Amino acid sequence: MPLPIRVVSLRRGDRARLERLVRTRTTPHRVVERAQIVLASADGQSGSAICERLDVARPTVTPWLDRYAHDGLDALLADRPRSGRPKRITPADEQAVVERTLRTVPPAEVATHWSTRLMAQATGFHHATIARIWQAHGLQPHRVRRFKLSRDSQFVAKLRDVVGLYLDPPERAVVFSFDEKSQIQALDRTQPGLPLKKGRAGTMTHDYQRHGTTTLFAAILAYIDRRNVAPTPFVWTARVTHILAKVRKAQATLATLH
Repeated sequence: MPLPIRVVSLRRGDRARLERLVRTRTTPHRVVERAQIVLASADGQSGSAICERLDVARPTVTPWLDRYAHDGLDALLADRPRSGRPKRITPADEQAVVERTLRTVPPAEVATHWSTRLMAQATGFHHATIARIWQAHGLQPHRVRRFKLSRDSQFVAKLRDVVGLYLDPPERAVVFSFDEKSQIQALDRTQPGLPLKKGRAGTMTHDYQRHGTTTLFAAILAYIDRRNVAPTPFVWTARVTHILAKVRKAQATLATLH
């Protein structure tokens, strides 16, 4: 059944604006199509003729003519809000994800901090849902802000001396820079850091402290490897009392040092 002729009365000034929307190349295609439907109807074309000329379906013509007649030109420029899919995560679930991000860390053998996919595996939600929750609450577990506060009263003077060697070295001077790296993972930081919170990344110092334990252990292993090429049996020749006396002497020496 052909659509009848429906003439829409244009409001004052709308024809020029509609024609401008049709001519402008930056106008979205859907807006151009709606403007052409209204102009064709105002020119007396039937609904069937509009469908054939613009290559649109019949249910497209009538609703846009109704919207223009009811709300004017502004109704053609934007779509009405849509409900979309209902939320599948409750506020309680969202709060639980936030608390878990702030209060816990993944197992040490898995990772050092939470990622969207690790949190998704732990909570059962999609990783995109975790990303949206973190973005809404300003959480960035993967980021760490490093800092260092020196307790040295002469830190500024020393800093100027060291940096000055690089920026303006003396004539014919050679600057050597040394840094110890034992290739052993650091177990502690020199100063405590702040935990992750909303709008702020966790913090830690850029340097670390080994307490001398693991480095000494590595030195012992290196010494054993070098000395263990042709090992010889070890035979105790000293008496037990002599060994205990040496131990007590060593303890007394350590006591005076600390």
